[in-house]
Amino acid sequence: MRIVYLLTSLGVGGAERQALSVAARMAGRGHEVAVLVLRPRLSEQWPTGLPTVHLEMRRNPASVLASLVRGRRFLREFRPDLVHSHSFHANFVARLLKLVAPEPVVLSTVHNVYEGGWPRMLAYRLTDGLSQRTTAVSEAAARRFVRVGAVPVPKCLVVPNAIESAEFIPDAQRRREMRARMRVDGEFVWLAAGRIMPAKDYPTLLGAFARVYAARPEVRLWIAGEGEPLRVLTAELGLDGCVAWLGLRRDMTALLDAADGLVLSSAWEGMPLAVAEAMAMEKPVVATDVGGVRELVGGTNAVVPCRDPAALAAAMLNVMMQPAAGRLALGHAARARIVDRFDMDARAAEWEEIYRGLLQGHAKL
Repeated sequence: MRIVYLLTSLGVGGAERQALSVAARMAGRGHEVAVLVLRPRLSEQWPTGLPTVHLEMRRNPASVLASLVRGRRFLREFRPDLVHSHSFHANFVARLLKLVAPEPVVLSTVHNVYEGGWPRMLAYRLTDGLSQRTTAVSEAAARRFVRVGAVPVPKCLVVPNAIESAEFIPDAQRRREMRARMRVDGEFVWLAAGRIMPAKDYPTLLGAFARVYAARPEVRLWIAGEGEPLRVLTAELGLDGCVAWLGLRRDMTALLDAADGLVLSSAWEGMPLAVAEAMAMEKPVVATDVGGVRELVGGTNAVVPCRDPAALAAAMLNVMMQPAAGRLALGHAARARIVDRFDMDARAAEWEEIYRGLLQGHAKL
């Protein structure tokens, strides 16, 4: 098969990482793969060894039109059998390109329960006929898109995110080295990961952590993510000495090793890879009950209501009060769940089967 993966950008986010991982697996399986990116190159983005073309699209009509022309030219030269697009902007552009380059099958993937308000949902509905199938990364995302009429039930399929679980294996030496580098010893360290944006709801996390810190002053919070730190709120809550804003990090495996647990305070999500990675690293997780979080953790970790600092704090304290052996047993169970249900080996085979089914169905039309 000849496959193009269409992304809005290669920014350091979960959707982009997931798409590139699937693309790399398809290339490894012998398929001809290319990556088409709407936006210009970023100073910080996921690396890929796959052939990649940036359409240099910017937010003005002339640039959008020029990018569509470049996209059409690329598709005609590469001659893909299938275009697999990810998230709203890329999904919408893939459908527009279908009007001028009708040969490839278009497959759309939504990565969150919320990809914008009613205008975007209307755009999905009006262009649905240009996409042969829409997949969602969680049952929760699929239910919402069907409920708002963005995707019809017969065309919606759930394909959960997956991770390269072999890359996320606990390492005691790496843990010691990272904790020494971060100057922590006996403190209990919570790690939060994700862009500093409304979806991640860091104000709720800081409110919860203030409660945790008041009860257990030996605790620390590391926040790894791109964006402007909430330093004013951190200071107002008296957390300056125990919260570290780490910025964008490329060493998440080492940070997970060094941490004692992962906390997710999101107001909305799709299927958060940070939670899956922490589970693979055998770390206890406390997460809000949004998107596909409950589907991901099963009964292995604590899930609490979103926008509720008190509930989040209580769950964090409960984890901290458990004996080390209890946390370790939960960690083993969590990793077993990831390896069994969310490993990229099985997911790549599932995607390949979906692609072949779509192409066979298209050939019969």
